[in-house]
Amino acid sequence: MQAAVRQAGAQSGRVDMTGALRDAGFTGLIAFGALLPLIGFLTGVDGSNQLVLTTRWPLLFAIVAVIAACRFLYCFALMPWLARRAQRPARATSPAWRDAIANWFVPFGVAFLILYPVIVYLTAGTSGGQKWIDNFGIQILIYVMLGWGLNIVVGLAGLLDLGYVAFYAVGAYSYALLAKTFGLTFWILLPLAGMLSSFWGILLGFPVLRLRGDYLAIVTLAFGEIIRLILINWTALTNGYAGITGIPRPTFFGIPFNANDDGFAATFGLPFTPLYRVIFLYYLILALALLTCFVTVRLRRLPIGRAWEALREDEIARRLPWARCSPASPARSSPRAKRSSRRNPSPSSNRRPSSPSWCSAAWAARSASSSPPSP
Repeated sequence: MQAAVRQAGAQSGRVDMTGALRDAGFTGLIAFGALLPLIGFLTGVDGSNQLVLTTRWPLLFAIVAVIAACRFLYCFALMPWLARRAQRPARATSPAWRDAIANWFVPFGVAFLILYPVIVYLTAGTSGGQKWIDNFGIQILIYVMLGWGLNIVVGLAGLLDLGYVAFYAVGAYSYALLAKTFGLTFWILLPLAGMLSSFWGILLGFPVLRLRGDYLAIVTLAFGEIIRLILINWTALTNGYAGITGIPRPTFFGIPFNANDDGFAATFGLPFTPLYRVIFLYYLILALALLTCFVTVRLRRLPIGRAWEALREDEIARRLPWARCSPASPARSSPRAKRSSRRNPSPSSNRRPSSPSWCSAAWAARSASSSPPSP
């Protein structure tokens, strides 16, 4: 029996040159067909402002060749090695280096995020550092916060919300309009935009969250599309596709980031550079992102987080009276509680969509103009 197992393992780990070449060829053909309209053709505008179609065959064939070569190496070398490794007996304990990486990954990642502006400034300088911190630091952290908020709706509660970007747009445009019209400061609008975004989420949650599955997805998608069309077509308020311009820039607790005598650089005796404002926004959004991460992780451990997970797994079973008891106190339901549960059979009315509160205000403060989100 053991000899048969060893022979099967040797056959599964045997290198098949013909199969690897055939698999690499098919992968190259699929990559060529998928990348032909994306990379093979390029549209541009000539001197007479006419659309011109050009080709990029060398770039396309180079990318296809790299993809096919990677697939060949995987089938020729990596797949047999994985097959041989699968035949090895499993270890009782994990290697020490893996435990060390698991223990130090989170502290190293947080330290890297804290030192990221310093590293960028030392490597790219002032002009290049502003682009790297703004485009690859602030913008990524904003989308990370959006992802964590969407994970509460889709991941924990299991609700397929396709109109999540609508709350993001409501908060961003609320920040821009209130700052430009009423002259409110950044520190007032940061929580206010979040509250307005959450308010719209609650308004949508009352009539919508009794729906499930595809119906919930269709309604939330329609809500997001309605918000997008309103922002595009209400040009008197939002300026349409051009967006809102002249948004006041954020300040450091009332100290503006400009070259005047009352500016940030003059107040602290530093040479003026626009990099200070970008670094300030980066650390502020990093703090908000870490707070969002803490809240989402904490929610998973609270009773409401466990209730959301139970709703995601089986909502019908979660409606039963005995399923509503806490694990710490499994008391029997009283007759009054049972009658109440029959009158309100769906616990979905207690669920509200998570709103991207801080993300919208941070995005509006990041740029000088805000434009409607893409569908």
